[in-house]
Amino acid sequence: MHYRAQKAAAFVLMHSTAKNLLRPVWNGVSLVQSYLAGRRQYVRTGSSSSSPMLILCGVPQGSVLGPILFLLYTADLIPLVQSQGLCPHLYANDTQIYGFCRPAASLELQNNSTSCVDDDASWMRSNRLQLNVAKTEILWSATSRRSHQLPQLPLRVGNEEVMPATVVCDLSIYIDADVSMRSHVMKTVPGCFAVLRQLQSVRQSVSRSVFQSLAVLLVL
Repeated sequence: MHYRAQKAAAFVLMHSTAKNLLRPVWNGVSLVQSYLAGRRQYVRTGSSSSSPMLILCGVPQGSVLGPILFLLYTADLIPLVQSQGLCPHLYANDTQIYGFCRPAASLELQNNSTSCVDDDASWMRSNRLQLNVAKTEILWSATSRRSHQLPQLPLRVGNEEVMPATVVCDLSIYIDADVSMRSHVMKTVPGCFAVLRQLQSVRQSVSRSVFQSLAVLLVL
């Protein structure tokens, strides 16, 4: 059996913390400090504006510095999850925890996962991160023959309980509990047909080579 938990976190980075994160890996910390320090913002509605306030945390939206700082900031989550015997996978602010077991050991894996999530949530609170329970998903995976052995008990996440899902979306890929990819196919095919209809409408307006390139892009 395969267990997967997915969590998302809200992120607030203090500028003083950013300097401490970058100092061991980059000698251009002074450039970052000048980029973040001294920034002010205000709120404007109509012809009225608030007084400018000094910004002590956060990274300008769209900055390439944001993802780098977040990865450095959350790097400690990896050994924390691994210490529980589970496998972590981090992508931006999405944290995934994987575990494997035989059907008879599913309850033990679930208890271990609960303990891991509690440790993660505690670490996040102490590092100005917030675990988003509303976006936390749990998926037990097994073959269709063993699907009846999948646990149906909820997983405790903080003070709330999250029921196992039958399908989850991971980076635009839909994964079913029986690993059939049925949901992904059902959601992808209608979009493909819509694009094919659009291609049909422009077929007489473009050259054959252009039309072939558009068809190839659909497949890719």
